[in-house]
Amino acid sequence: MIDPAQINFEKLNGLVPCVVQDFKTHKVLMLGFMNPEALTKTLAEKKLTFYSRSKKKLWTKGETSGNFLTLVNVCVDCDNDTLLFKVNPKGPACHTGADTCFNEMNESSGLEFLEAIIAERKLNPKPGSYTNQLLNAGINKVAQKVGEEAVELVIEAKDNNRELFLGEAADLMYHYLVLLAAKGYELKEVLAVLKGRHS
Repeated sequence: MIDPAQINFEKLNGLVPCVVQDFKTHKVLMLGFMNPEALTKTLAEKKLTFYSRSKKKLWTKGETSGNFLTLVNVCVDCDNDTLLFKVNPKGPACHTGADTCFNEMNESSGLEFLEAIIAERKLNPKPGSYTNQLLNAGINKVAQKVGEEAVELVIEAKDNNRELFLGEAADLMYHYLVLLAAKGYELKEVLAVLKGRHS
C-alpha cells in the first residue's frame, strides 16, 4: 500500500482526485476526492471513504446503501497528486443505481465475467447449478469433461458448421475455467505464464 505522507494534497487545496476502478472488470466506476483523513481511514478499514466537497465532511461509499467499495490495491500517479483505487464493488457504484457513475455496465470484455460467475458459485453454491454439480464431483470429473469437450471441438473443427464449432468452443472454455476454479487457480495466473513466454 501507499504512505499518505507521500501524497501531494496541496495542489487542490487539501484534496486529491481518486479514480475508482473495478479490480476484476477494469471498468472505471466513479471519481471521488480524498483529504488525508479520508485516505488514512480508507487504508485502515479497506473500504473507500471520500471527502464530500459540498457537505464538507467524510463519507464512506455504501454507508447507507450497503454498496461498499472494498479496497484491493491503490496506485499513485507520477506527480503524487492523483490516486487510482482498484476495488471489489458490492452492488452498483452510482447513487442512481447504475453500475458506474458514467452510466456504463460494469462488465468485463474478456472471460473474467464467466470466471467471476464460477467463483461465486464455488463460494455460494446454488441448488441445481451445473457448475456446482461439476465442482462437487471432484477434479477427476471436471478434468474428464475438459477432455471430452476438447475432443468434441476437434471433431467440429473438421466440418464447416460455424454454430456447432463455436458452441463446442464455448463449452470447452467454460469447462476449462471450472477446472481452474476447482484447482484454486485464476485465469490471470495462466495469462501471466503466457506473457512470460512471449517476452
